[in-house]
This record gives sequence, structure tokens and C-alpha cells, in this order.
Amino acid sequence: MITLDVCPSTLAHWRNDWSLTFPLAGGRLMLVWCDYYAVRPSQVLTADHAPGESLDHLPCRISARVSADRGRTWSAPFTLQDNVGALNVKHPNLLRLASDRRSILCVFTVRHAEGREMRLFMKRSHDECESWSEPVEIPALPGVNYLMADRILQLDSGRVILPAFQSASGLPYDGLCYYSDDDGETWHASRTRMKLPGHGAQEPAMAVLADGSLLAVLRTSLGTLYRSVSRDRGETWSIPVSTGLPSPASSPLLARIPSTGDLLLVWNGRYDPAHPHFQAGHGPRDPLTAAISRDDGATWEHHREIERRPGGASFSAAVTFVGDEALLTYATQAEPLPERERFGVRLKIVPVDWFYAK
Repeated sequence: MITLDVCPSTLAHWRNDWSLTFPLAGGRLMLVWCDYYAVRPSQVLTADHAPGESLDHLPCRISARVSADRGRTWSAPFTLQDNVGALNVKHPNLLRLASDRRSILCVFTVRHAEGREMRLFMKRSHDECESWSEPVEIPALPGVNYLMADRILQLDSGRVILPAFQSASGLPYDGLCYYSDDDGETWHASRTRMKLPGHGAQEPAMAVLADGSLLAVLRTSLGTLYRSVSRDRGETWSIPVSTGLPSPASSPLLARIPSTGDLLLVWNGRYDPAHPHFQAGHGPRDPLTAAISRDDGATWEHHREIERRPGGASFSAAVTFVGDEALLTYATQAEPLPERERFGVRLKIVPVDWFYAK
């Protein structure tokens, strides 16, 4: 296993999160992440944010780096999508279309007003992300529409699935997906949505099951991950039920391992309502855990710790499989999450066999 801090926190770029690794032509890889940046002289001299202050609304753009050696070394960073929002631009998703492998979609969020408006935008590249079309807005439900990084997927039918969660007036949020049957030209929202009490059904991660249905695994504030199923390619969703897997309010990752066909789940596998940071909705986001399902998510085995940072946090994972390796990226910091938001992006290059070791 190789561990690299590919986007460390600095005073000029204090928060780096929501990342992904995207394969380009010629065996290259592109690391993409949310890059919060300083805009005042005082910010590059001291960390002048108040303890406990959420930095979700501060300036952010989508940055990238490139690797030509399977993720061992990385280029200098560049801007993949500039901050065109009144507040920030975040949550990158990249998809190479099955109908035309030269065509790449990039979907992201634009935050116009804290807590009141977040919209979805999309642009296209036909030259391996060298140039892009002008971004266009994806028609979406009113209010706040959140994405997560690297959750977009395409079904065998060609339908593009974009997992999301939405609210017109704050908590709770409803889980859903936006879908397109024409390679992103037009979009539709799920007719029924996933609903839960508390914070709601947040940050769905989705995978296709053996029978063609869609499984969504959900972040909740209820102490466990929940699951919901769509049997009509994302148009309607079953009532969410608990997986029984303990979890704080933190994002899960769900992916199918190409070489084995099994499902991989990565999440913060610990629920502790007595934790000092639990009430803030953050704690504990440690350890970062992996598990394998051989039966399409009915049961989970081979529970293993990917990262343990006592007193710190590791969360919001994404994975790309390259040969017999999984390139896993996630946000991490050594300090308690509610007290500071000084996240860096960490990359672990993990042999696929490691997830199966006992």
C-alpha cells in the first residue's frame, strides 16, 4: 500500500476535499478536487477562521493534477473549473460516455447563496479535458441541490445517473437522482425521493445490482447507513431501511470492483452518540473503514480499517480501479473536525487483494 498526501492543507489552500481520480488517454490519471483558496492577506499569515466555523460557503474552485505513473507522482496543480459562483464551485463528477469514448462530461455545483441556492452545471470535453464547452445549467429542483464527487455512473442502457440530495428549506434533505437518456442533453429528476427523519437521506452512493436495479446507500443522522432500491433505473425509490452498519453523519462510497464483481463499501464505521463532536453532526469521522459484499449488499464481510487518526477525521472517499490496484482518495486531517477545517486530500494506492485479507 502506498500513501501520498497529494493536496496538503496550507494557509493559502487550507481546505481540500471532495476528490476523484479520472483515467485519461495514454495511461494518464487526473486527480480532481475541491480547492478552497485564500482571498485576504490575513489568511496567508494566520488561520483566522473561528473555531467551529463551517467553511462550506467560502471561495472554492475545482483544481486538478496529472500523473503518468499510475499515481506515484503528480504534476503541478491547475484549474479545471474556476469559481463562477457568487460563493463557490464544488463537487466534481467526470464521466466518459459509452456512446462516444472521446466525449467526457464534467458536472459540478455552483453555490449562489449559503443555505438557499445551489445549482447544477455541466460542460463537455472532446479532447481529454484539454478544452471544454461553455457550462450549461442542468434543470433541477428548487433550493439547494447537493452532489458528491465521483458518484456519476452510466447504465448499460445508456442512461446517465447523477446521485444528489435536495431541499428547498434546510433539513431534512431528500435523496434522489437526476438522469439523462441522451448523454446529458436533457435531464429529469426521480419521481419519488428517498426520505428519512433527522438530517434526512443524504449523500447517496449508487451501484448497479445483478438484476439491473440500482442500490443507493445513504448518509443519515440515525446511527447507521440506510439503503434504498430503484427497479426502474432511478425514477422511483423504495422506502429507505437501515443496513445495520454503524455510521455517524458521514458520506459512504459504494463501488463495484471490476476484477471480482463484488461491491466495495467505504465509510466511517463507528457510531458513538457520546462522542464530544457527535451533536455537531461530525463525529466521529474516524476510522475510515472498508467492507466487501458478495451478495449485492445483503451482507458485508472483510471489514478493514483504511485509516485511523485518533482525534482527527478521514471521510468523503472516492475510488478508481487501475489494473489490480484501487486508487482511493479522501479528505483527512489530524485535528478534531468541528474545531478546524484544515483538510488535505490523501491518496492510498491499495492492492485489490488487500480488501479481502482476513
